[in-house]
Amino acid sequence: MNARNWSTLLWFGLAGVGCGGLQGDEPTGEPAATLEEDSREVGAQACPPGVASRVADITPPGFVGFMGELTNVQGTLFFVTSAFDTGSVLWRSNGTEAGTVPVKVFPGPPGVYQPTNLVAVGNRLFFQVRTPDTGMEPWISDGTESGTHLIKDITPGAADSILEDGYEVNGRLVFFRWVPVSSSEARPELWRSDGTAAGTLRVRSFSTVRNLSYYKLKVGNALLFFFSEETGTTLWRTDSTLAGTTVVKQLDAGSTFVRDVSSPGEVPLFILDDGPNHEVWRTDGTATGTVRLDSFGKPVDLLGALGAYVYLTSVDSPVTKRLRIDRLSLSGGGKTHITTLPNPYGAGEYAYPSVRTSVVSGGDLYFSMVIQSDAPVPENVSLWAMNGTAAGTRMLFNNLYVEYGYRYPLFATGTGQVLFGGDSSENGPTRPYFTRGSVATQGQLADISLPDSFTRVGHRIFFTAVDASDEGQLWSVPASFSCPPGLTEARE
Repeated sequence: MNARNWSTLLWFGLAGVGCGGLQGDEPTGEPAATLEEDSREVGAQACPPGVASRVADITPPGFVGFMGELTNVQGTLFFVTSAFDTGSVLWRSNGTEAGTVPVKVFPGPPGVYQPTNLVAVGNRLFFQVRTPDTGMEPWISDGTESGTHLIKDITPGAADSILEDGYEVNGRLVFFRWVPVSSSEARPELWRSDGTAAGTLRVRSFSTVRNLSYYKLKVGNALLFFFSEETGTTLWRTDSTLAGTTVVKQLDAGSTFVRDVSSPGEVPLFILDDGPNHEVWRTDGTATGTVRLDSFGKPVDLLGALGAYVYLTSVDSPVTKRLRIDRLSLSGGGKTHITTLPNPYGAGEYAYPSVRTSVVSGGDLYFSMVIQSDAPVPENVSLWAMNGTAAGTRMLFNNLYVEYGYRYPLFATGTGQVLFGGDSSENGPTRPYFTRGSVATQGQLADISLPDSFTRVGHRIFFTAVDASDEGQLWSVPASFSCPPGLTEARE
């Protein structure tokens, strides 16, 4: 879960199914019919031209670089194009070709892709840019060139400020700054910004070197973060003020690691790795509301929550290397094995399964299962859905071409449809598809390739894709659509 964008430290499958599990567990069933049992050809179920439409021609012929970071700022779409050798451009769009315009050009050294980690705060956009004079620092934009500027040179001069994890909290940007204390160590500081130099200030300095987890959680109007030290692992919260930046609870008397957190908008959950124990916790941002649900004696990852349960994944054994799904009651305990998915590549040394992305739509959890390999590309990527039961666990799409590695986006539109990228032929490339929870209700969205960065703005979904001329374009599709004829019923 919790898939990240391409800038990490800066802020910013299949045959019959076997059942396996932890020793002593009895499986509760097997997944429903796999893809091969449905005779319909998904590729023939394509939407007619025009359902997905090109918004604007963005990149020139021969463009080599990056296009993405789509961000909704109160109904205005912002995004970035960044060429390898000519610099970067911040764009804005109102969803029309005429209204898709460059905001500001950032000349940069070859290979530097920026701006990075766009964050909407009210009607303004915060991001990070490196310039020769100021280094890497926070910037802001109101959608005009004159209103796009450096906020503050926190580390004066050409030296970079090492910033990460920008979040909107109570109408401000909240982020962490790392301050070097030696050649190999740094300590974190908590900062906030209202978009002005005077209003960009340090909220709290953590005076000793502390292990701040990469993972954060937004709960209501607060940001939750974790520190792990020899003296204990603690959960903190901040509302962007000094008085509101406090310890919530000590989670462990020693140093542990946060393995996973739930995605934004879902039930706030996290997993602690405490030696052989992997603990699943729920939190509401308070001490009494932060409770351990249960623990596993093996590594587990969050799949997502449906109703009163959270679902988790793990590898059943290092021999079969199958993906096992268990559930826990969100009120505590109630550990139950749901099903174990097949892995025809399990004999391979590196062929371990994992979930790349997952989303909730209606009463289903959709997820991409990746079978790893020792190469830059996986052995297999397949799309699955489950309603919380073994009988309701089904494979929707098996990618026949994995040359594009792990670039298989998954996006819930909020209208009962899920958009995803898939390869239906052995020659690729990745195309945009839609599904309503069954093979009979899914098909190709458009005859374009390499879809990415799905983002909803109002009643439309915007995304990037490459057209027949191999040029990157901005595309959109209604959040709710019916195509092709006869495939409009959504799975309950």
